[in-house]
Amino acid sequence: MNISQVKEKAKILKEKIGMDTYPVGVKFIFSRDTIIVEKAVRLYGYRYCQALMNARHGKHVMLDKEGIACPAAAAAFGFKPLPDGLKNGKGLIGFGITKNEDTGIEMFKGMTVLNFGELKELYLFPLETSIIEPDIVVIEDQIEKLMWIALAYLNAKGGKRLESSTAILQATCVDATLIPFKQHKMNLSYGCYGCRDATDIGPDQAVLGFPFSDFETIAEYIEYLSMKAILHSRGKNAYTMLKKKNAEDILKSDVFQINQKEE
Repeated sequence: MNISQVKEKAKILKEKIGMDTYPVGVKFIFSRDTIIVEKAVRLYGYRYCQALMNARHGKHVMLDKEGIACPAAAAAFGFKPLPDGLKNGKGLIGFGITKNEDTGIEMFKGMTVLNFGELKELYLFPLETSIIEPDIVVIEDQIEKLMWIALAYLNAKGGKRLESSTAILQATCVDATLIPFKQHKMNLSYGCYGCRDATDIGPDQAVLGFPFSDFETIAEYIEYLSMKAILHSRGKNAYTMLKKKNAEDILKSDVFQINQKEE
């Protein structure tokens, strides 16, 4: 796909599902000479989930070790070592996430994904205004809308069941970005304490990510699903028929007839 096709398919995907914000492209930059983005804003004092929020609302942003604020995400991307307070499990007790240090330690296992110093910076942008191809696509929206993305991915993979991993920590940085990047597959997350505290993600929303190499096929299957499956499912025809049947059954019931006689 050329960049104009990426933009067009991103627009179609957003419109066919009825997304509230943009699908986001994430580019991993391992050398600062790789890309210079004049239109991007370099963020300072931002968490990764907040950078993602800015991108899905239409902004082009850059985030590096000097700009990233979340210590857990900074460690996951290899920008900075994981602080002892998180490494020893005590930090999660302080947040009220768990009451056991061993549980906190276990939850953080495997969270540092990239080698220290390997990644130089991250570039996040709305796919509809892409200037380059990303490595990963991240989508944050209502659960039902993410379901169709996942179904499109299942179609793209020949119907093979989709398995996901989460610790209910680092939902956007690890679950939706680094796992798809390292394991070359879609991963879904319910969200986490951090992103729900620090961004505008709603209680009915969640997040998923997948390799950009799957984007074209996913977008094509979204178009296919929108012609029938999405319309029929959202129409709730079966539920409407059930409500009608329930009303008719109540009118026919002995209890209703007895009550009518008593009145």
